[in-house]
Amino acid sequence: MDYIKSIEAWSIIRGLDKSNSDKQLIKLEEELGELAEAHNKEWPDKIKDSLGYMFVTMAIYAQQNGFSLSDCIAPAYSAIKDHEGKMADGMFVKTSDLERMNNNEI
Repeated sequence: MDYIKSIEAWSIIRGLDKSNSDKQLIKLEEELGELAEAHNKEWPDKIKDSLGYMFVTMAIYAQQNGFSLSDCIAPAYSAIKDHEGKMADGMFVKTSDLERMNNNEI
């Protein structure tokens, strides 16, 4: 199933595709807050729920701005797929950022 296309169709039926994307952005912020709470309280079911709703909200936000979420994912993946670096304090840090950190540029 192509979930992005299904979400976009659902959105069109309800007129969300033509709605103000400012409201969708606010909804995304709300969902991010719920994800943060679920993460902090270690509620795995709520984490999963929040991630799903964030995906739906982002798909509709993209649609409202004239593109598909797929249009955003492809270039983002292309940009990260060849990144090299290392884990530092639980986060992946790109080699270029490590070099800037070592040169005190950050």
